Amino acid sequence: MHENPFEAQIKALKEGDISELIIEPNDFTSFREIWKNLPDRMSIVGEAGLNGRIIYHYMKEAE
Repeated sequence: MHENPFEAQIKALKEGDISELIIEPNDFTSFREIWKNLPDRMSIVGEAGLNGRIIYHYMKEAE
């Protein structure tokens, strides 16, 4: 079984190593497989871009 490439990218987004994650339409299914199992998935907010791209940002919850 191979590792989903979005695991590392989502981790980098959550840790602040990257400010956004751009998902192309043909990559959405792979991204969603990781995203749907995250306990803090509601903090990863997507914004629709052009041509089906989605730009995700991590919004830390206020404590």
